[in-house]
Amino acid sequence: MMLEREATVDSFDALHAYVHDVLCESENLLKDQFRTTRRALLSKGELCGIEFSLQGLRAVRLGAIWAADQNVILFYNARGERALKVKLTRRIPVETQAAG
Repeated sequence: MMLEREATVDSFDALHAYVHDVLCESENLLKDQFRTTRRALLSKGELCGIEFSLQGLRAVRLGAIWAADQNVILFYNARGERALKVKLTRRIPVETQAAG
């Protein structure tokens, strides 16, 4: 069963920090021991989302995708299943250079 909730973030940096926190909490990982990377997702040269990845212990890989058009973050567990949907209460200005 996928959970749903709301959150407020104001920038790409805050979005990255929020995603990192949620991914670490989902597998009880120490936040300062793991790094979350991000990659811009483009459609026709325009930013349409960001893919986040976290490599944990024992080859555990967690991920999340922020979909700009829907203003939601979809979180995926270690099995690749969608586990959480977070609706953002504010829109983040879409600027390609800020996503990299």
